[in-house]
Amino acid sequence: MIATFLKHGSNSALALGALALLVWSALGGPALAPGWIALGAALFFGSEYLWHRFAFHAPPSGNETIHRLQRRLHYDHHVEPARLDLLFLPLWFLAPVLAANAAIFWMVFGGGAIAPIVLGVLIAILYYEWVHYIAHIPYQPKTAWGRYIKRYHLRHHFISEKYWYGVSNPAFDYVYGTAADPKKVEKSPNVRNLFGDRPGADLA
Repeated sequence: MIATFLKHGSNSALALGALALLVWSALGGPALAPGWIALGAALFFGSEYLWHRFAFHAPPSGNETIHRLQRRLHYDHHVEPARLDLLFLPLWFLAPVLAANAAIFWMVFGGGAIAPIVLGVLIAILYYEWVHYIAHIPYQPKTAWGRYIKRYHLRHHFISEKYWYGVSNPAFDYVYGTAADPKKVEKSPNVRNLFGDRPGADLA
């Protein structure tokens, strides 16, 4: 199961990046202060909901190139939620986003905080991808939290795409009013085909 997880998307690169920072620090590199690591993780978890709801669920662009990106990054995941090659963030998307965020962190927090903040972000993304992976494979989590968050995410795919945007945690759904009682939500006709968009990712 772990081997399959590391084989897809950017997961291996994320794991290697986190390991490289740990080794670098152990060999006398930058200090990895827990507070900065926690801040990095918090920054990712704070942005997870916003990316999912407002970027990945944005209406189709009139530009065909951007539209193809939208299909690969999220639309086609709704069409075929069990396809692992559509499940994870691709490296060609994640790498420039991480680089841009690292530059912002540098300007805001200074160079000494970059390594631990980035480590926190990498760990948080790996957790997010793992939770997302478990939600979409035929595996029953062993913990109550794991079973809960799997059920929670699958509502977004099989009841309505307009609720339950939190993948790794539901906190911001409650903040922004997109958590709901699944028994009171009418099944959406577009939950498997966002905006009536055509399936078929070609950028995997």
